[in-house]
Amino acid sequence: MNQMRILSPTAILGYGFPIESFQEGMGRKPDVIGVDAGSTDPGPYYLGTGQSFVNAEAVLRDLSLLVPAAKAAGIPLVIGTAGGSGAAPHVAWCLSLLERVVSDHDLRLDVAVIHGDVPVAAAKAALAAGRMQPLSFVPELTEETLDRCTHLVAQMGMEPLIAALSAGPDVVLAGRCYDPAVFAAPMLLRGFQAGPALHLGKILECAAIATSPGSGRDCVLGTINSCGFSVTTLSAERRFTVQSVAAHTMYEKSHPFLLPGPGGQLDLSRVRFTQLDERTVEVRGSEFRPGPPTVKLEGAVCVGYRTFCICGIRDGGMISQLDDIFATLRQAVADNFGKKTLQTDVELRFRVYGHNGVMGPLEPETRPAGHEVGLVIDVVAPTQKQAAAVCGFVRTAALHLGFPGRISTAGNLAFPFSPSDVDAGPVFEFGVYHIMEVEDPVSLFPATYLVMGAQHHSTGRRQ
Repeated sequence: MNQMRILSPTAILGYGFPIESFQEGMGRKPDVIGVDAGSTDPGPYYLGTGQSFVNAEAVLRDLSLLVPAAKAAGIPLVIGTAGGSGAAPHVAWCLSLLERVVSDHDLRLDVAVIHGDVPVAAAKAALAAGRMQPLSFVPELTEETLDRCTHLVAQMGMEPLIAALSAGPDVVLAGRCYDPAVFAAPMLLRGFQAGPALHLGKILECAAIATSPGSGRDCVLGTINSCGFSVTTLSAERRFTVQSVAAHTMYEKSHPFLLPGPGGQLDLSRVRFTQLDERTVEVRGSEFRPGPPTVKLEGAVCVGYRTFCICGIRDGGMISQLDDIFATLRQAVADNFGKKTLQTDVELRFRVYGHNGVMGPLEPETRPAGHEVGLVIDVVAPTQKQAAAVCGFVRTAALHLGFPGRISTAGNLAFPFSPSDVDAGPVFEFGVYHIMEVEDPVSLFPATYLVMGAQHHSTGRRQ
């Protein structure tokens, strides 16, 4: 085949897309529809709890358009990192929504389900054998941390997806994936080179985010051939430009030219970008450097429970003394709950929006600029009860705290909500964020093949 067309409808399944753009894309007769359904960007909470960060009705809306269209066109729909984080409960959740679409549209689908969960025993064996390397700023990994993970997943590369696509399913529903692999795997199955396939996948995974103006909810089309690839928008409101595609090429990278992934790295040092027309850019020169087979492991561990309070401050004298006031409040917590509370048990943060609420200690502007600021009192403790107790104490102490130059004694803080304190539940962190060497990039990711909609029930076989 001289070329292959891949339709990317949206940056993440459930973010939505205009029907007009999608119909325009289907009119270009794509060979496959690919969509990324997750990310670690919203943090480890969703992996830890097994919940999706995208609303079920939003995902159902997108699937209700994508699945019937792909089935009618006779092309596969490939979904990666199902349910947001790609662990077993996320995949099951997304599969249940797919079943609703099958029922609502009276479809029959052959579905390949690929799980991304890693047995803790396998991770421990790799750790003991020295086949586990941490990414930057990750604490040393221990067996105890692995045992504490509520869910442990690995980013599968292209090989498990290629194996599943080889069976000819209507839909591939995969757990945690290396984002570009969802789009690159069908291209490799058709015989195209890994370099341009992965580079095109990196653009398509974010759909129209890489356009000008960018959007997370619009469709784009990628076309690969023997010379390279091109990307084009499907809405007259957007354009791919050399600048937008080149900028997105360097998106989420620690090196300007090298992008590591499962089994090697993408070398973009010789890439050339050419504007073909007002909405289309051609890319040539992408190369893939094979390496040892590896996967990135992600595991979430519960580190406590959060209670927070949102309030505002409009006293210029108080705003000018916030650092001293926070020190006084920390000392009050130590006096009331014990000196070791803030050292070993409780984490207390003050986030001042209008000062350093976004950047924290990295904020270059050291003085608040406005006449008012927003304050978030953020407490994480071993139990929800303890977090609520400390947050309530700090809020009350701050409300009535005296400070030099104070004029009003009615209260220092303004509260937009009542009740003012919110119990946010468990707090997770990435205890595992490591690269694991593997012998076989396929066997770690078992696939199940289902027939959905036949006689109104599903049957399955496992591979």
